[in-house]
Amino acid sequence: MSEPILESVITCPYCSGVTKETMPIDYCQIRYTCLHCQAVLRPLPNDCCVYCSYGSVECPSMQSDDTGEG
Repeated sequence: MSEPILESVITCPYCSGVTKETMPIDYCQIRYTCLHCQAVLRPLPNDCCVYCSYGSVECPSMQSDDTGEG
């Protein structure tokens, strides 16, 4: 198994602002405040965290999911 990618670019759905962030490996981040417009982002239904919903890369737990679904 390869090491997870920890860098992700979050794109705000409200202002389209983009920010490069380092994802945590020990928990799912369920709240993120956009640095551009201050909107509070939360995961979309069926996503575990804001990175799976708004990031360029899924969170480390989904990267390591060996079901092939996420």
